[in-house]
Amino acid sequence: MRILVDDHEFSWEQAWSITRATLSYTNHTLLAEALECWSTELLGRLLPRHLQIIYLINWHHLQESERRGLHKPELLSRISLVEESTEQRVRMAHLAFVGSHAVNGVSRLHTDLLRKTVFHDLARASPTRIVNKTNGVTFRRWLYEANRPLTELLVSTLGERVLHQPECLRELVIRAGDAKFVERYRHARYINKCNLTAWLHVVTGLRVNPQALFDVQIKRIHEYKRQLLNILETVALYDEMRATPDRNHVPRVKILAGKAATGYERAKLIIKLANDVAEVVNADPLIGDRLRILFVPNYNTSAAEKIIPAADVSEQISTAGMEASGTGNMKLALNGSITIGTLDGANIEICEHVGQENMIIFGMTADEVAEKRRQGLLGAEVVANSPRLAAVIDSISSGRFSPDEPHRFKSLVDTLLAADPFMVAADFDAYWTAQRRIDQMWQSPADWWRASILNTAHMAWFSSDRAIHEYARDIWNVPVS
Repeated sequence: MRILVDDHEFSWEQAWSITRATLSYTNHTLLAEALECWSTELLGRLLPRHLQIIYLINWHHLQESERRGLHKPELLSRISLVEESTEQRVRMAHLAFVGSHAVNGVSRLHTDLLRKTVFHDLARASPTRIVNKTNGVTFRRWLYEANRPLTELLVSTLGERVLHQPECLRELVIRAGDAKFVERYRHARYINKCNLTAWLHVVTGLRVNPQALFDVQIKRIHEYKRQLLNILETVALYDEMRATPDRNHVPRVKILAGKAATGYERAKLIIKLANDVAEVVNADPLIGDRLRILFVPNYNTSAAEKIIPAADVSEQISTAGMEASGTGNMKLALNGSITIGTLDGANIEICEHVGQENMIIFGMTADEVAEKRRQGLLGAEVVANSPRLAAVIDSISSGRFSPDEPHRFKSLVDTLLAADPFMVAADFDAYWTAQRRIDQMWQSPADWWRASILNTAHMAWFSSDRAIHEYARDIWNVPVS
């Protein structure tokens, strides 16, 4: 708007029409912390002309809203681009919304929640369209380059066309019960696991058994992504193994990786807890190599390229309604990982394509989470009704994993026992049961490898080529073949 109005002397109406036709807004999160609000005092000092233009955009926006019959002061306050409840701040997501011809979420559930929550009022006040464009991932990197053993098998089975036509992967369905193909597919995974094992030894100093089940959670560290739930279940599994050492427990390698925002104290405590638990478990001679925990340092996409092709289980366990999409879930399923997850983000659409029988789904839905929050869930009550979880909480609170600082994880425990905002306690028992289903499935190799192959076979729709085609066709009006 500044360039068009000030530098090229367009009228306001012409400039606004061009601006909105030029811009669209892809929203990637419902989290308030990421929907930035900028101080008008700061903007006024650094970018005074821009602030003038924002105020004028807001004036026109509110005038248009009133012409649409929206007169209530509280509604106009909610849809204003300028928040005035405390310090005056510009709502940047609101500005992006009214300044775009289309707004999209990145999974069907996320887009539906955008309509119902963050942009519910704005959608009534603006001609901006809200559409869905589920994310995709580039098969060229996350399968063909990252997983050469599997790619060689795919090319030898389906021909080189699979490198350019991901829909060919569907032809693997008829091979999911072919013993020779299953063995070659399993061997490709084993090669990747051996390669990952060697790399993990270099970066962590720990040796792991490539024959074990590789259980992977790699993503940004955030409370809603629930690495804490994973760690709590790991402690419970550790205690179960110690209590029943003669039982035929499935050997597991728990691999976690990710980074926390600089000032995010609880996320960093979760990383510390993962490492403290790992230090105890990995040194326990009673457990041996039946359970290993690794927090991979300095996580990045190059590390992901090593981990994803070797993963047997993909942890996609976010609090339902909080993950916009997830793309790690797509990369892992494409490479044959079995997803254990909630009905959140793109998990829902992956489930529809792959089949719920080939995933492990657990926990509350987004609607159930919202209802629990309305009721005022008290985590302490949930813990009191779950002896296994109560034992884990007592173990962490006692300093068992942090003897040098027994109260190190007090804030994590206190948050969980109070409101349990991310439903960690509320979903714990369901998660424990789901993990035991993973154990049972792993102990039936024919069922495991059939599900693994069918995950790869049904992931063609999640290609970034499809996503880009949809953006071009539905948002940018670009002629596409």
